[in-house]
Amino acid sequence: MSEHLLETRGLCKSFGALKATDNVSISLKPGEIHAIIGPNGAGKSTLIAQICGGLAPDAGQILMQGRDVTSLTTQARAQAGLGRTFQVSALAMEDTVLENVLLGTLGASGHAWRFWKNASNVRDRLDQAMAALERVGLEKVCDQQTATLSHGQRRQLEVAVALTLEPSAFVMDEPMAGLGAEGTKKMTEFLDGLRDQAPILLVEHDMDAVFALADRISVLVYGQIIATGSVADIRASATVRDAYLGDPA
Repeated sequence: MSEHLLETRGLCKSFGALKATDNVSISLKPGEIHAIIGPNGAGKSTLIAQICGGLAPDAGQILMQGRDVTSLTTQARAQAGLGRTFQVSALAMEDTVLENVLLGTLGASGHAWRFWKNASNVRDRLDQAMAALERVGLEKVCDQQTATLSHGQRRQLEVAVALTLEPSAFVMDEPMAGLGAEGTKKMTEFLDGLRDQAPILLVEHDMDAVFALADRISVLVYGQIIATGSVADIRASATVRDAYLGDPA
């Protein structure tokens, strides 16, 4: 069994002459939050798309618990234990909170809603969905239309959808985006506790949140990882300051 729950090895992706991902190797260990940071246009979204299955790499491998999943679909990776939240919400706003979690569960299992006619199966799915909502603190609004939720609550709902898959690892794309100071504080506290259930590969621009949460940080610039280390390592790196962080305050 690999010590890494999620890993990329020599990942490469080009668009014409542009090398969006240039020999990127990163890993995610049990119990940790590994943050990926970098300026706009660094290639973070392209990297995440390859890890999650939305984009095929030109070269390199993606492994989950030592298993090569490079050729698997997004759905197959979800079934293998990869939980994802998105920079732009993928929730069905017209549906209730509970329906979103149920539909996410059914979709990930490869079954359409109309095929779930067995009462015991439906009950199992309902119990699973409610357990996920309780984990993120949304059980009291389970019958509420998703469109009425606050931005922060929608972020929590995305995590609940991912939790129903019992993921071995999370990939989170800017979970703090659009949150105010109080929302960011609550989300930071929530993610800090979530790492015990599954480690998190975190793409985030909010550096206060990154420094508060990350066990390791990788800095991506022009498609290349220029540094990986602890918060202290990254804060102290002249290379990182020059490329991204700027002069310390």
